[in-house]
Amino acid sequence: MVPTTPERPFGALLTAMVTPMASDGSIDLAAAVRLATHLVDHGHDGLVLNGTTGEAPTTHAPEKADLIRAVVEAVGDRAHVVAGAGSNDTAHAARMAEQAAEAGAHGLLVVTPYYSRPSQEGVYRHTVTVADATDLPVMLYDVPGRTVVRYSLATLERLASHARVVAVKDATGDVQGALRAIERTGLAWYSGDDGLLLPFLAVGAVGLVSMSAHLVGDELAAVIRAFDAGDVAAARTQFLAVAPVVDLICGSGNGALRSKLTLTLLGLLPGATMRLPQVAPDEAEVAEVRAALVAAGLLARA
Repeated sequence: MVPTTPERPFGALLTAMVTPMASDGSIDLAAAVRLATHLVDHGHDGLVLNGTTGEAPTTHAPEKADLIRAVVEAVGDRAHVVAGAGSNDTAHAARMAEQAAEAGAHGLLVVTPYYSRPSQEGVYRHTVTVADATDLPVMLYDVPGRTVVRYSLATLERLASHARVVAVKDATGDVQGALRAIERTGLAWYSGDDGLLLPFLAVGAVGLVSMSAHLVGDELAAVIRAFDAGDVAAARTQFLAVAPVVDLICGSGNGALRSKLTLTLLGLLPGATMRLPQVAPDEAEVAEVRAALVAAGLLARA
């Protein structure tokens, strides 16, 4: 297991891993194990399963548990396995947390309740209920672009006093807000936007929960190491080298699809099947992604 420290309770680089699916839409556990092993072999301290990129809204409780169990068995001695426990139904989210713990997860990712737009008191009580459901450490997930409601600074301060709330995945794009929140809460901060890794590190973040690290894990880990060493110029140069890949995966608005498609084109997944309402890429998108991989030097020109 990667060592756990208060400063980096889940390591420095994690990928929000896709959930591989067979052509009939069933979960492909063998492909998931191969992918998880590949990622941990290439720069990753941890993996986040059953999140947005993992198509959590369309996978079911037994499938989620089976995926966690298989990945923990494969790489759990070398990487942190964090499981999503996100729902706008608090009781459901708490059950997801319990099932993740039973399947062997090392931590939980807890998002603000989406769609119903609860008050901050509701957000706080929801999060505490999920955190109290197990003994696992919790990473809060602040992604208002998907949930509408974000964690207020006051709510983050309240939650920081909970013994199991240890980190935040920040996908707000609010670097100035992160600066204040890191100082006020003492929580370990992870950028949830690949393109904002360097600005977030500059204000005190300790790592990244990534989508593009499916493809450039070693390189993004090197960016973080260079920044840690005080060589900001090298970190900037190294990040610029992978910026086209970040744009390819994160700039489309559908990182789960782009991640699955690129992994398939690179031979790391057998296929890019997704469940509705997500649909397969059309020929134009496949051609665009293939050309971008060639331009980035990740795929040989046909």
